[in-house]
Amino acid sequence: MTATGDADDSAPGRLRIDKWLWFARFFKTRSLAAKQCNDGAVRLSGAVVTKAHAAVKPGDVLTFAQGRHIRVIKVLALGNRRGPAPEAQALYEDLSPPVPEERLEDPYRAPGAGRPTKRDRRAIDALHGDGE
Repeated sequence: MTATGDADDSAPGRLRIDKWLWFARFFKTRSLAAKQCNDGAVRLSGAVVTKAHAAVKPGDVLTFAQGRHIRVIKVLALGNRRGPAPEAQALYEDLSPPVPEERLEDPYRAPGAGRPTKRDRRAIDALHGDGE
């Protein structure tokens, strides 16, 4: 810690939270990670983080929103660079419940939306009695 109370990057076993989130590839830029921290959208071991210079260490648990999902991450290691994805994934353990796969298309077609399927046509024919 320096005299101003900021977490120093040279402190052994500690790293700025915005830098770590960027190293671990949760955010595309470090400034986006810093903005999330400054907005109070990140929790560090249950406490709300309001400054991007908060220090993170191995064993800490981070909770934050990413898109429409809440991520719960346990810090396993501190990185020293923003490397490739496999290197970034080694920095944390994901404690979030599994997210169900979202389909690209809605499996149910809205009534009157486009051309009927073969199944719809057979149902229509059965209603009219034309299918015999």
